[in-house]
Amino acid sequence: MSAMSKIIKEMEMKSLRETFQDVRDLVVLTVKGLSCHGEHVLRSTMRKKKIRLKMIKNSLTRKVFGELGIKVEAESPYWAGPTVLAWGAGSIAELSRELDTELKLPKNAALYKEKVRIKGAIADGQPVTFDLALKMPTRTEAIGRVVALALSPATRILGQVVGPASRVASQINTIVDKEDAAPAPAATA
Repeated sequence: MSAMSKIIKEMEMKSLRETFQDVRDLVVLTVKGLSCHGEHVLRSTMRKKKIRLKMIKNSLTRKVFGELGIKVEAESPYWAGPTVLAWGAGSIAELSRELDTELKLPKNAALYKEKVRIKGAIADGQPVTFDLALKMPTRTEAIGRVVALALSPATRILGQVVGPASRVASQINTIVDKEDAAPAPAATA
């Protein structure tokens, strides 16, 4: 290997480190035979949704991911053939859903058919199936679930306290209403 190619590879790896330093959620794609128009449509649509796409060299990215703690095995199908990484959006679920929607959108489906294929996803640095990534909750959904779980015991306790208290209050109101409705005793002179 010449000194120049070694320098270029180091520059590419440095760029990959800087790009993926804080990225833990990705979708791994294969893009093969996509027309210029198709690529433009895909990239511009994803850019509007704050999703970035990058064609990578598998061997260099595999090394950089290892350094960054993203654990994708060297024999993984993620590294087979041409690879494009997608990242951005708020979570792996949002990213996956946006890509899935774009690839299945009727007006663009013919552009991408058999040319853009999803290999899988990486969630928090670990490989997962794309189907699982689609089903994961978004950040907002996860926070909502946690809040609901946290409030659930308090809601049950409140129901147990308020329920009997409202029954007692209802019984007191019934007694008071009966006393008000009863005729007053006649006064004797």
